[in-house]
Amino acid sequence: MTGVSGVPVDGATALASEYFQSYSVIGLLALVGVLFVAVAFGAGRLLRPIVPTPEKLLTYECGVDPVGEGWAHTQVRYYVYAFLYVIFAVDSIFLFPWATVFAAPGYGATTLVEMFIFLGFLAVGLLYAWKKGVLAWA
Repeated sequence: MTGVSGVPVDGATALASEYFQSYSVIGLLALVGVLFVAVAFGAGRLLRPIVPTPEKLLTYECGVDPVGEGWAHTQVRYYVYAFLYVIFAVDSIFLFPWATVFAAPGYGATTLVEMFIFLGFLAVGLLYAWKKGVLAWA
């Protein structure tokens, strides 16, 4: 086997050359992507109008002018609802693979017991939240 310059090349060198050539294409593509983003940001900076006004320099907070102190009270129950949603979303993600394995021959009883244990843990968490009154919207 001969290389580009006609010099004989062994198999390992040829394999390494092909290996790094494939990565050079990926590196070139990454470089083109970075240059594209840099040119886009640079063009935006050069072409945008710059007219600073006192209103534009104010901190924008959800359409409300920033008046008063910087601390605001946030209801904790919103976080609890979000946390409960995440728990049950994860639960639904685990139910689909369980259903596909449950349909496979030889896995029925084992997967059924495992899933009931998993659902039991989730039910205990839900009962705890219900007993603490977290689920009551007031």
